Amino acid sequence: MDGDKIRNMEEFAAVAGISRPTISKYFHDPDSVKKSTRARIEEALERHDYRPNIFAMNQNRKLTRTIGIVVPYLADPVFGEIARTIEQRCIKAGYRAALFSSHGEQASEIEALESLRSLRPSGVLLAPLGRFSDRDFIAEFCQEFPTVLFDRDIGDVGAAFVGSDNMSFVSQSVEYLTRTGDAPCFFEMKNPSNPNSIARRHGYREAMQARGLEPMFVQVDGEGWEFERSGYEGGLRAIANRELPTHTVLCSNDRLAIGFLAACYESGLRVGRGSGCALRVAGHDDHPHARFTCPSLTTVAHEYDTVSECGVETLFELIEQGGSFDTRREKRFPARLMLRNSA
Repeated sequence: MDGDKIRNMEEFAAVAGISRPTISKYFHDPDSVKKSTRARIEEALERHDYRPNIFAMNQNRKLTRTIGIVVPYLADPVFGEIARTIEQRCIKAGYRAALFSSHGEQASEIEALESLRSLRPSGVLLAPLGRFSDRDFIAEFCQEFPTVLFDRDIGDVGAAFVGSDNMSFVSQSVEYLTRTGDAPCFFEMKNPSNPNSIARRHGYREAMQARGLEPMFVQVDGEGWEFERSGYEGGLRAIANRELPTHTVLCSNDRLAIGFLAACYESGLRVGRGSGCALRVAGHDDHPHARFTCPSLTTVAHEYDTVSECGVETLFELIEQGGSFDTRREKRFPARLMLRNSA
C-alpha cells in the first residue's frame, strides 16, 4: 500500500502493523500508549505520510470518551455475553463503557437513549428491541450520535448494522435435520418481537420448500422475554394434545428449546437419536447454557467474538469519519452448527 494514499485509520493500522484500537488511542492521547509503541506509530506516520481527519477528531472531542452499549434484555445470557465482549474491547481502546438494558420495553429503551444523550457519548452500539422499538426516535438519535446497530436490524436506521446471518442459521439446521432423520417442524412464539425470530421463520419456510417439503409450524402463546416458560407450557400442551406433526422439533431459539426440553422430560419423552428416543430437538443461538441442558442441545452458534469485534471496529471508524458513512453498511456473519446429544 506504500504507493497508494491511505484513506483512513483502519488502513493506516494495517500498514503500520498495530491494532486499530491502539492507533485510535494514540491519536486521542499519545501518552496513553507505551513509549515503544508510540515510536513505531510515529515512524509509520512519517513513512506513509498519513495525517488523520483532524476536523472529525476535533468534532469528536466535543463528546466524552464514552461508548454507549444498549441491549434489549441484559438478563438474557446471550446479550450478557455480547455486552461483555464489546465492553472489554472499548476499554482496551481507551474508552469508558456505559451499559444499559431496555428491559424488553419501549419506554426503557427510550429512557436509556435519553440517558446516553445527556452523557454525550463518542458513539453508541445499539441492539434495538425490534417490533416494540420507536423507530422514529431511534433514527433521530442516530442522526445526533455515531451509532452502529448490532444483533437485530430495524431497517434503514443507523450508519451501519453488524450481526449474524439468520438464513445461515436456519439453512444449516434444516439441512442437517432433514439429512439425518424426519424433517423438522418449526416451534416458535406466535407474535415474536425480535426481527431475528421473524427472519428465521421465513428462512425455515424457504429451506423446507427448497427441499420439496411442506413447512410445519407449531406456534405457542407468549410475548416478551419469558421464552423458557413459553417453550415449557407450549410444549406441554403440544405434546399432550398430539400437535407435533413430526418427531423432529426445531426451535426458533435456544431459550424456547430449553423450556421444550423440560416439557419433554415432564411428559416422559426421551430426547436424542439413540434407541428409545421419542424426539429430536434443536435450537438456534448457542445459548451459554445450551451445552449443559439434559441432553445437551444441538444448536447453531453465533460468532459472538467476531460480531463484537466487527461492531466495535465499525463504530471506531464511524467516529473517525465524523459520524457518517457514504452509504449505510451491513455486515452479517454466517453461523456454526453445533452437534450435541439432543439431535
